[in-house]
Amino acid sequence: MEENVNTYNRNASWLTKDKRPIVIAGPCSAETEEQVLETAVRLKKTGKSDIFRAGIWKPRTSPGSFEGVGTKGLPWLQKVKEQTGFPVTVEVAKASHVELCLEFNVDILWIGARTTVNPFAVQEIADALKGVDIPVLIKNPINPDLALWNGSIERIKKAGVKEVGAIHRGFSNLGEKYYRNRPQWQIAIEFMRLNPDLPMICDPSHICGRRDILQDVGQKAMDLDFDGLMIESHIDPDNAWSDAKQQITPEVFGKMITEMKLRHDFEDNPRLQSKLEQLRETIDHIDEEILNALSNRMTIVREIGQYKKDNNMTIYQDKRWNEIIEKSKEQASKSGLSDAFIIKYISSVHDESIDQQAKIMKKE
Repeated sequence: MEENVNTYNRNASWLTKDKRPIVIAGPCSAETEEQVLETAVRLKKTGKSDIFRAGIWKPRTSPGSFEGVGTKGLPWLQKVKEQTGFPVTVEVAKASHVELCLEFNVDILWIGARTTVNPFAVQEIADALKGVDIPVLIKNPINPDLALWNGSIERIKKAGVKEVGAIHRGFSNLGEKYYRNRPQWQIAIEFMRLNPDLPMICDPSHICGRRDILQDVGQKAMDLDFDGLMIESHIDPDNAWSDAKQQITPEVFGKMITEMKLRHDFEDNPRLQSKLEQLRETIDHIDEEILNALSNRMTIVREIGQYKKDNNMTIYQDKRWNEIIEKSKEQASKSGLSDAFIIKYISSVHDESIDQQAKIMKKE
């Protein structure tokens, strides 16, 4: 990145929005003491990481998978702190994990996606954190449920935790082929809108599930004004005991972070803001025209609904819908819009049209 990453000290506040970008790196899993220490030392040499991460307990889909080394890995993280000065962060899934992390002076905790979906588990962690002053990061739940994510944040805050942040790691989607977890950026953006004071970290490793697109996803997070990144790094990624395809060497990590651009909002620059406001005002006028056009469209839709009712016709007509889709895709192509966007847009309009006509049908 064009700016130096922040350096942290033991008395610093690690999760504040004025310290951008927050860069967290380390292996998916702590495997051996040698692997953990070598990864940390090589990451330190890059000068591009602020915090060291390592999975100690790994909640896996299959019970036959490697589920972490457990408690014996915590002293290895103590050695990382002693040898490199890195603060360290670990995933916790239950109260006993919290207690062990506190015993071994782990600096930051994070709650994983599989735990966020379970309010009972999050509450157990929150209860274990009462009276404890330690930063906590909370990953989004596996499925795109904004209420669950917000609920987890609230539970941890109510426990008295002062430093809380969020991690966007994408969402599970049946049939997804490009990403491991679809980013669904709009959900993360809405979360940031609802929680403007919370740092938002992007986890490209779990979004991508493969190393070749990590940099593109990480850069998009920076372009969207995320506060930092969590990236998995391993000294021998191809032979990692878990999630081998999404990990990169410390040296590749360092190069990737160096090449990224850190964007700014420049809210305090009147000249830049003036031009931006002019463009935004134009967009506001266009949006108003779109909404007026949609309102006019729905007026015609209701007339069609009444006509169908009077003539005992079905609301949905397959041939007409296929014609709309094909025509919209053709127009989108000419306008430089993607098929995915236009299908999503026109499908939403169609759904509302059906609802409007259904209301007409129900009227006596």
